[in-house]
Amino acid sequence: MDNIAEAWLVYRLTGSSLLLGTVAFAGQFPIFLLGPIGGLAADRFDRRSIIVATQTSSMILAFILAFLTLTKRVTVWEVILLASLMGVVNAFDVPARQSFLVEMVGREDLMNAIALNSSMFNSARVIGPSVAGILVASIGEGWCFFANAVSYIAVIAGLLMMRVPKSKIEPHDASPLEHILEGFRFVRNTPPIGVLLLLTGVISIVALPYSVLMPIFAARVLHGNARTLGVLMGATGVGALLGALSLASRTKLQGLARLVAISCASFGTFLILFSLSRRYYLSVLLLVPVGFFVMVQMAATNTLIQSMVPDRLRGRTMAVYSMMFLGMAPIGALFSGMVADRIGAPWTVAIGGIGAIASGALFARDLPKIRVQARELIIAQGLAGGNPPQEMSARSVS
Repeated sequence: MDNIAEAWLVYRLTGSSLLLGTVAFAGQFPIFLLGPIGGLAADRFDRRSIIVATQTSSMILAFILAFLTLTKRVTVWEVILLASLMGVVNAFDVPARQSFLVEMVGREDLMNAIALNSSMFNSARVIGPSVAGILVASIGEGWCFFANAVSYIAVIAGLLMMRVPKSKIEPHDASPLEHILEGFRFVRNTPPIGVLLLLTGVISIVALPYSVLMPIFAARVLHGNARTLGVLMGATGVGALLGALSLASRTKLQGLARLVAISCASFGTFLILFSLSRRYYLSVLLLVPVGFFVMVQMAATNTLIQSMVPDRLRGRTMAVYSMMFLGMAPIGALFSGMVADRIGAPWTVAIGGIGAIASGALFARDLPKIRVQARELIIAQGLAGGNPPQEMSARSVS
């Protein structure tokens, strides 16, 4: 609800696709800048405590945006500032949350937990946009922001009620900078993780910004309103929910990397088809597979990375993942906004779809080269049968 209302508020205030991209850039670029520090915090401090602090901060920022909007004092620059502060909070929140998942459920249920987590998230994406479209059209954006702010109370209460052991923090003598660099070296020297993160970063830049341009499709291409935007985003959420549920039903990691390549190319294909559509119902229909395949790709990538990374490097590795997934997206959003101002949103989205297809093809080409080491890493973490080679552990973290 908050995302849809914020996008519509900015578009209503400015009518600018460039400023839509700017707000998205402001909200996510701090993750790229501060993600390594967030990952370091997730590996050095209790992860649940970090999440409680970040969720409390997010609640305060949401209440401020709701107050400014409901009192009709809000300007686009205040939205950009609050989005930037939320990005700073998320730089610490995302690595801690991703790492905390293993502590809650254990390794044996990791793949299903990630998929079910995605299912919950995308159930909200199905309901939220539709409700937001109705609320924005009837009583304005401010009440959507207020509902978002209130919802954090339940999140914080749930975190405090959990009965889980405190995060295991290994003793360390290295400086914070040395610890951060150790995480980057692990990613760089571990090809299976590095290739997956590179693919995630490319898709975040070239293809994922389609969602930032969705208000333009709703208003200019399909000649609709805020309710139209809600339905379009809801269709994406339906597809993403189906994708998450399909992953939740899997019990093995086998074939997951191949699924990443297929999903990436399929995501790009349906994105191109969506960009060509000028009919409302056809556009809604095409967004279902768009949401399905992008969710399968991202959730499968998350599962594979979490399955290969050792616990002591989990926070820092997931920080790099958040940099590639969320931190690169604002660069793509800003660029897409600039391009859409010149050539239009449909052509911009089509170019992103072509980029996704090309990226999926290149990943599929490199897959045979990294498959053996990927299996060694998974065995080392106790998530597959077999005995890891004696030298593997040292090589994978050197």
